[in-house]
Amino acid sequence: MNLNHILAASALVLSGAAHAADPPCSTYSGPHTTALVELYTSEGCDTCPPADHWLSSLFAQGFRPDQVVPLALHVDYWDYMGWKDPFAKGEFSIRQRKLAQMKRPVTVYTPQVLVQGQDFRRWAGDAFAAEVTRINSRAARARIALAIRAVEPNAIRAELVAQLFDPAGQKNAAVYLAAYENRLASEVSAGENRGRRLEHDFVVREWIGPIGFGEGLRLEEKRALPLAPGAGSKHSGVAAFVQDRSTGEVLQALMLPVCPG
Repeated sequence: MNLNHILAASALVLSGAAHAADPPCSTYSGPHTTALVELYTSEGCDTCPPADHWLSSLFAQGFRPDQVVPLALHVDYWDYMGWKDPFAKGEFSIRQRKLAQMKRPVTVYTPQVLVQGQDFRRWAGDAFAAEVTRINSRAARARIALAIRAVEPNAIRAELVAQLFDPAGQKNAAVYLAAYENRLASEVSAGENRGRRLEHDFVVREWIGPIGFGEGLRLEEKRALPLAPGAGSKHSGVAAFVQDRSTGEVLQALMLPVCPG
């Protein structure tokens, strides 16, 4: 079954009908909105490890992948302060600034948590669960189907189909794909975290997007997401989301770990 069939099958599921068997490593989004949680962080920042630990613990806290999609984006502007973060990318610093510029005052800092593209400072308390519940209560404005077709020594091959529900949002909507990796660690020998072992999950290793919808409400993509040198697929996965580029609002998000075998 291809992803077009998966997307059609997901519509049947939403209407209560049965569907045929899906490909062995695939998933699709549900009728509610899943919250995208972005953590902008750095190994050079001594206030970031608690936020890294918090992001890693979200599923252990009881949140599910159909409620939250967590991603850690390591920024590079701390790399000049004594320690070069091996997971940092300049494109993540650029994304953080662009999202911040959509609001006033413009605020960029680490650790910074964005929920649905919006700055969210109360992530460490009960307010986060309340915000996720609020987001999950909304009907989804897009549907995503995602499959991992092959895992190669140097890449994950993914296939995606996204469908917008509102034609009015077509012009500014875009899809993003991210390959993430769990169970990463560094022995930091310089900078503010000198002497510490830092552990990370949901670290974005490869980023593709924005991919526009063109003239339609439906988008199909097949992409190879490179694995970082030395990275294994065992603790990796792919996340996808649809975002309004004019407001930063996330219309839907989805994640898929690499399947065993």
